[in-house]
Amino acid sequence: MLPGMRMGWRGWTVTVALLLAPWASRAATCTSQAEMGTLDREALAAAAGRMANAVLGQNFAALQADLLPQEASEWEGIRAAVEQAAPLVRGGQFQLRDVYLLDASNQTAPADTQFFCSNSSGSLTVTITMSALPPGRYAVVLADAVGAPLAGQMGLVLAWDSAATAWKLAGLTVRPGIFDGHDGVWYWVRGRELAKVDPWSAWFSYDAARYLLLPVDFLSSPNLEKLRQEQSLIAPSPQSALPLSLPDGDRTWKIEAVVLDPSLHQPDLAVVYESTGVTDPAALRTEATAVMSAFLKTQPGIRANFHGLWAYAEKDGKRTPVMELPMKEIP
Repeated sequence: MLPGMRMGWRGWTVTVALLLAPWASRAATCTSQAEMGTLDREALAAAAGRMANAVLGQNFAALQADLLPQEASEWEGIRAAVEQAAPLVRGGQFQLRDVYLLDASNQTAPADTQFFCSNSSGSLTVTITMSALPPGRYAVVLADAVGAPLAGQMGLVLAWDSAATAWKLAGLTVRPGIFDGHDGVWYWVRGRELAKVDPWSAWFSYDAARYLLLPVDFLSSPNLEKLRQEQSLIAPSPQSALPLSLPDGDRTWKIEAVVLDPSLHQPDLAVVYESTGVTDPAALRTEATAVMSAFLKTQPGIRANFHGLWAYAEKDGKRTPVMELPMKEIP
């Protein structure tokens, strides 16, 4: 059985639990789209198109009919995520981007598995890394909702169902392809421009680029590796500065983490801070606003380069989302 599907961090996207993991299996092969036989290519394109169009049209009956039986218990979560992803794909038309055919049928048990997908000359290799993958045949399909205002993009994981002799849906991710009208390449270029003058804004511009370039996190390519290497050269990086102490009058706030948060399909950042322990909603919002204001005074470039901030209060190991504010509403 495939690893269970899970909701994304903010709950609006579903992805199969196929995460980066150590390579533990060699009994696996990958065939890229250009190297596939006609029958495999056409069958996968047809199955992916049918499922993607069901997402575009919010056709839940069709999508449920295509669900891998082992994932039936996850249906309600998938349905909710597809509903919430509707703004990303609304008005778009399905267009296939890439297909990778994965064969792990020689494995004898679930295993952490890497697939190396090379072109005919071997000059370009994409790596797909999955954890606890059961023996079987799979496919990863990347597709776009062309014409959608938010340039929605989809990542589908298909599994071959021998009983039904058909490809079935095993995992789905839907993401925007743009923030504020800008795509991943724009944010990559922006990261380069800011690297020397505003390291924090540059760092999260690279994160935004990575998020927008692909709808899945378990695929690596030479292009993404180049992005990662460029980002790693940024100094000082937010990672090296955290946890961050922020003086604010007679108080000092402690920032535990700062990450990209695309929940609202905007380039927001999430700030996780150590709360004083207030529980009254109004007092909690006042505290969160003070933290966000202190953070922006320390990193003023963030205000100019991102849409807003989420505040997460942390106390005694419990993390509570407080609110999101656009930059113009943060004093």
